[in-house]
Amino acid sequence: MSDTLQRFLFENASIRGELVQLDASWQAALERHEYPEAVRTPLGEMMVAGVLLTATMKFEGSITLQVRGNGPISMLVVDCAPIRTKGEDGAVYHIRGMALWSGDVPQENLRGRFGDGNLVITIDPGRGAQRYQGVVALTGSSLADAIDDYLDRSEQLPTRMWLSCDSDRAAGLLLQKLPQESEDNDAWNRVVTLADTVSNDELLQLEQQEVIRRLFHEEDIRLFDREPIAFHCHCSRERVAESLRSLGHDEVEDILNSEGRIEVSCHFCNKLYRFDTVDAEQLFIKQPQPPGGQTRH
Repeated sequence: MSDTLQRFLFENASIRGELVQLDASWQAALERHEYPEAVRTPLGEMMVAGVLLTATMKFEGSITLQVRGNGPISMLVVDCAPIRTKGEDGAVYHIRGMALWSGDVPQENLRGRFGDGNLVITIDPGRGAQRYQGVVALTGSSLADAIDDYLDRSEQLPTRMWLSCDSDRAAGLLLQKLPQESEDNDAWNRVVTLADTVSNDELLQLEQQEVIRRLFHEEDIRLFDREPIAFHCHCSRERVAESLRSLGHDEVEDILNSEGRIEVSCHFCNKLYRFDTVDAEQLFIKQPQPPGGQTRH
C-alpha cells in the first residue's frame, strides 16, 4: 500500500516506531511546481518528517515545519494535519509542501542549499488552544540531522529519524523511546543501531512491513493498522479575500490601478485566484447583519 503511515511497537522494550511512504501525495506536490532535484530532495524529506512528527502528537492538531535560510533555497514549508471523518475510526493525514528558491541549488549539505538558516516547528493543537513554536539553528549535514537536533533540545523522549527521497517516492522511519520503564536496558541503543543500517533503497523500494522485518527480525514487534496519507491544500477564495481585506482598501485600489486586476497564486497547489475591480469592491462592502429575533410581550 502506498501513501500510508505504518505504526509499530517493540513489545517489552518501551519503544515505538513509524514508517511512512509517500507516492501519489508526493507526485501531487511535484506536479504543481517544476522543482530541480536539489530542491525536490529536501522538500520530500520534509513532507515525510511532517507526517512522522504529526503522528507522535497526542492531540488532533497540526504541525508546520519551516526552514528559512539565506542560501539558494530561501524557504521550505510543510503542513500536516490528521483529519477524521465523522463515523470513521481512523484519520487521513493531509499533507502539503512548497519551496522557494533562486538560481542554481548545489547538491551539497544543508548549508550549501540553505546557507545560514533556522528550522521552525509550529504545533497548533486546534480548538482555540495556544500554538507552540520552536526555533533552532539549522545544523548537521541533512534535514534528519537538523530535526533530530531540534527533538533533542525540545523533547523529553529520545527520538531518531531517517529520511529518504527520489523523484518517485519519499519515505522515512522514526523511532521514539517511551517513558515507561523496560527490563531491557539496552533496547534503545540496540534498536537505533539496527535502524542505522537501513539504506535509502530499502526505505524507498521495499514494502513497509518488509523494511521492518529486515531491520528488526529478531525483535518482538506489534504492527498496527496502516493509516492513509493524501495531498491536500486548504487554500480557498475566501481565505485569499480575507488576506486582501487585511491590506486595506487603499492598497488594494493601488494594485488595481497599476495592474488592472489582482492575481494571487497559492504557493502550495499553484491554484490561481483572480479579483477584478468589482470583486475587489465587494471585499469592502459591509455585509448586512441578519435581523434579530422578534419578541412579543
